[in-house]
Amino acid sequence: MNAKVSFYKKLFLFAIFSLSTLHAEVFRFSFSEGDTYRINSFVQEDVYINMAFSHTAEITNRITVDVSDVQSPENEPSSALFTCTFMTSEKNSKGENFNWSKQYPSVFRRDEFGNYTISNQYFMPIVRNVPVFPEHDLAIGDTWTGDGHEAHDFRDVFGLKDPYIVPFTVTYTYKGPTVKDGYNLQLITAEYHLIYELPTELVRKHYPSTQLFPVKTLGTSKQNLYWDVEIGNLRMYDEEFNIRLILNTGDVCDFVGIAHAVITDLKTLDKKKTVDDVNRKIDELGLSNIQVKETDEGVTISIENIQFTPDSAILLPSELEKLDKLALVLQEYAERDLLITGHTALAGTKEGRDRLSLERANAVAQYLIQKGVREDHRVFTQGFGADRPVAPNDTEENRAKNRRVEITIIDK
Repeated sequence: MNAKVSFYKKLFLFAIFSLSTLHAEVFRFSFSEGDTYRINSFVQEDVYINMAFSHTAEITNRITVDVSDVQSPENEPSSALFTCTFMTSEKNSKGENFNWSKQYPSVFRRDEFGNYTISNQYFMPIVRNVPVFPEHDLAIGDTWTGDGHEAHDFRDVFGLKDPYIVPFTVTYTYKGPTVKDGYNLQLITAEYHLIYELPTELVRKHYPSTQLFPVKTLGTSKQNLYWDVEIGNLRMYDEEFNIRLILNTGDVCDFVGIAHAVITDLKTLDKKKTVDDVNRKIDELGLSNIQVKETDEGVTISIENIQFTPDSAILLPSELEKLDKLALVLQEYAERDLLITGHTALAGTKEGRDRLSLERANAVAQYLIQKGVREDHRVFTQGFGADRPVAPNDTEENRAKNRRVEITIIDK
């Protein structure tokens, strides 16, 4: 009986081994000259100060990536140059929309195994060398480790001039094939723990006693990485994190949250064709007082003389009908993010004009989000007041042109 049990046990183990071998994969980043893609990530975190709840933050990261200078030297890993633009935005004080924020450039090399070469002058990306892969094939259940680091931008919070580097070691496990959001992908889990104390010699050399700064970083990140073999890149990832900063004053800051990111392949927007197509659709829908033009950011639809109740951001019913029709146009370009800007005529104070223009941009954005045109973290708003007139403010007709909201279909 024991011999029979032993035989079946061996047979079972052999079957498991054979199944995992069938799914052995070689994981490598692939690079093609001229590749362009966008990464949209969304973070929701609860912030605690000295164990007391402070607030919940919603943060979106919008990253555009251009790949160039692909190199494949003999007997060395292939690599490519990544030229990126990062834009990080929190929802505005009223929690309505994500405002378009300052953009940060970053240039680095990444090799086929995932290793970065990046100058200390760049603050983005925050997490580097995740994932990294071994040289050998991976079967289901295989684990491996790799070193990485986080680079934090503490210039505004603590006045630190350089990226604040926190090293870590990641443990990876290849879980096997999976289907997510209609893609056939390979699931890899990644987990790392942060236990970093700022060396005393660095404190003495770079951090004056009057400056507030973190002396110790603790935490955990657990990630599901969804790898697309066809493109040789991540398609998306999910993360749970818990980070604690202990400051030189003894104060403690905790950040507990989740994150999700998706990579979207992009082709450069054919602006001229898009302008022609949008104009044709606008004509078919019977819309008036709308101009379409090429801009640096993409293709901009300008809604002139958009009607709100006086001195407010409450849209009149006639404008809601107009936005319903424009929603049909915007849905034709669902892979593109939207930038919505508000503009006023020259009246009142600058502070009042700026505030009103942003509120009106937010009102249009909220309506389009509620209509399902885009997810909220893919719609950005700005208010320019009367700083960007399209006509002199000398007649009521011209002032009506300047009272406008513009919706830009962003190129990348």
